[in-house]
Amino acid sequence: MLCIYKTIDGKIQKVNNIEDGCWINLIAPAENEIDMVIQTLNVDAGFLRAALDDEETSRIESEDNQTLIIIDVPLAEKDQDALIFSTIPLGIIITEKNLITVCLKENSVIKEFSDGNVKSVFTHMKTRFILQILFKVATRFLQYLKQIDRISNEVEKQLHQSMKNKELIQLLDLEKSLVYFSTSLKANEITMEKILRGKTIKLYEEDQDLLEDVLIENKQAIEMSNIYSSILSGTMDAFASVISNNLNIVMKFLTSVTIVLSLPTMVASFYGMNVKLPLQESPYAFIFTLVLSLIVTTAATYALIKRKMF
Repeated sequence: MLCIYKTIDGKIQKVNNIEDGCWINLIAPAENEIDMVIQTLNVDAGFLRAALDDEETSRIESEDNQTLIIIDVPLAEKDQDALIFSTIPLGIIITEKNLITVCLKENSVIKEFSDGNVKSVFTHMKTRFILQILFKVATRFLQYLKQIDRISNEVEKQLHQSMKNKELIQLLDLEKSLVYFSTSLKANEITMEKILRGKTIKLYEEDQDLLEDVLIENKQAIEMSNIYSSILSGTMDAFASVISNNLNIVMKFLTSVTIVLSLPTMVASFYGMNVKLPLQESPYAFIFTLVLSLIVTTAATYALIKRKMF
């Protein structure tokens, strides 16, 4: 999908043709859309296709008066009843007169800009526009991290009531998401620090404060990600120990029950043999075996209770 936007009268509006100072947004573009952008703006094909590789890492490079910035943006997708958090590369290409964004999937960061929900966005001010995108990426990471923390707390409460595989798998998915977030945030930080040096992208004096704010937000997201990851890892270990302990308790109880039930069977088995036993000729032999089984079972149960096997 190819959409073209331009700031008109202080608001981002969709336009039909590529003009100077406009923003070209490509989401999972078709080959003909890629070819059209390459031919119209003379963009490096490698730059355009780089962000379409979901394994691409965050980086920045320049060639022939064009600059490519790849950053990882957070993604939240619904899988049945659960939210799955991951990251996806977003490519930002700066040409002499235009700005191009390329991504494999629609994401909430770019959608905010295309819907006109971000104030003071001017597509012709390319450097400031890029910094605004970076700021929104960092804040979105923070929002999703808070969601992950809230979900993990809810799942933990459910696990206190019943140990189910569903909740444990959900915690494992959240732990994986935090690993993805932490890795992407650290890679983004390196890219932002390169931008801060001002060698690749020309930074204006009024943009310095915004870039510093972006770095602060990104560092905060990294710290939160590490903290939540440590907490979640400790929680998983604790629940693994609890599950193992519960299994031991169940096995101990079942073993005790097996011992108690085997004693009456043993007494009855003795009197079922073809050998002479006491009182086997007595009319009260059946009652005797019942009483003897009861006494032995009671004694065994009492002994097991004293040893806290029940």
